[in-house]
Amino acid sequence: MLLWSLLVIFAPVDGKSDWLTLVAPSAVFEGDRIDLTCQRKNDWWKVKRVSYYKDGEELQFSSELSNFSIQRAVLSDSGTYHCAVAPVWPLFPFQKEKTSRSVRIEVQELFPRPVLTVSPFRAIEGNPVTLTCETKLSPQRSDAQLRFCFFRDGRALGSGWSSSPELRVPAMWSGDSGSYWCEAETVTPSVRKQSLQSQIHVRRVPVSNVSLEMRAPRGQVIEGRNLVLLCSVTEGTGNITFSWHREATGTSVGKKTQRSLSVELEVPAVQERDAGRYYCRADNGHGPIQSKVLSILVRIPASCPILSITAPRAQAVEGDVVELHCEAQRGSPPILYRFYHEDVPLGNSSAPSGGGASLNLSLTAEHSGNYSCEADNGLGAQRSEVVPLSLSGTSSYREEQVTDRALGLLGVPACVAAALLFYCRFHKTWGRHSVPNALRDVPSANSQASTPSSPSPAIEDLQPDYVNVDPGDGDVAYSFVWSVQLPEDSENTRRTILENKVS
Repeated sequence: MLLWSLLVIFAPVDGKSDWLTLVAPSAVFEGDRIDLTCQRKNDWWKVKRVSYYKDGEELQFSSELSNFSIQRAVLSDSGTYHCAVAPVWPLFPFQKEKTSRSVRIEVQELFPRPVLTVSPFRAIEGNPVTLTCETKLSPQRSDAQLRFCFFRDGRALGSGWSSSPELRVPAMWSGDSGSYWCEAETVTPSVRKQSLQSQIHVRRVPVSNVSLEMRAPRGQVIEGRNLVLLCSVTEGTGNITFSWHREATGTSVGKKTQRSLSVELEVPAVQERDAGRYYCRADNGHGPIQSKVLSILVRIPASCPILSITAPRAQAVEGDVVELHCEAQRGSPPILYRFYHEDVPLGNSSAPSGGGASLNLSLTAEHSGNYSCEADNGLGAQRSEVVPLSLSGTSSYREEQVTDRALGLLGVPACVAAALLFYCRFHKTWGRHSVPNALRDVPSANSQASTPSSPSPAIEDLQPDYVNVDPGDGDVAYSFVWSVQLPEDSENTRRTILENKVS
């Protein structure tokens, strides 16, 4: 009877046994550790073999009762688990193993696979692009920390891993085209996921609206100074090759390649031969585009002028009219010339078409001294060297003044002065009559106050006040002027002279 009871207690049982229990965590997320424990209710029987199963497949077996662990759970670890124990029965060596009830373990997603987005959707060369790695933590694990990294063709971009899900690229170029993706991971536990790859093609914009302009001080290109030629485009991306050309020959005078919408070409120390018509070209791989033609005029500063003085005779005298001529050998017109005497302005004259200019000057005694001139075409005045001018003697102008003074002295009385001038011009027709004889007959002015015996002064005893020499093509005429004092009966004397003239 006792033996029968033991056989009933330890009889083999098919199906699940309540003697074994599989202990498993209630909630599992990606990255969590899973510990499975196979427990028995009674420990008085020995264990020959312990096995753990997932979805009917054996995962691990051991000769002793031990745990089974999954260090970092993944979604694929989800499934149905159970354990089985084969006890040692001395009386029943063929007893089957005992199996626990199955436990369903569902590994939950900590965060979904990230999605890479590109903004703007069509990347244009030279423009900024923002890459975003989009994902979100499970609400039950919202305290976990995520970090992100972006890749292009297997190389990390930016500074590598960052807590920001965005990466801003300041400017995308054609060389940046390629395969992009992003990765997201948690710090603890470490779960990393990668987005799908996205092909980004950076579109290049052809150049357009090419223009050429010059930059010079006050808008003038001056010989000897630097000239800047600016070639620019309104549109165009990537590396742009700019070249500058002279229209007359078509040859290139400069070439530059860079990522810019405008480039400068500096021409140092511009010369007169650099004047002409220019244009520029721009090309970023879609064919060169040419600008309009720009005419460049090189202005030449006035050179140091040369002053010359032209007089009517070798030695200038008072009353002469001299010509002051000032001329700069080089200089862009118009040129304004200023004339100076001892640094005092005399006047100015303009040369609208270039060349020199003159100033006429009637000389007086004050005009002796140093003369200079100045040339100015708005690019800086230049002063000539000093030219001296000295005066000597008198001119016919002075002689005429002397004659006028003599006639003035003879105006009292006027008849005597007229008679003397008449005699000087027509002395050949007078015959035997002469002015000296007439004058000898004229009593002195002091005859009234003198005694009758007092003789009148002879004409030979009088000294002339002025002598006038008038050279000409004909005969030489001499004018002698004496100062005499006539008596009160000058009317009789004047009548006598007129009678002699008539005869």
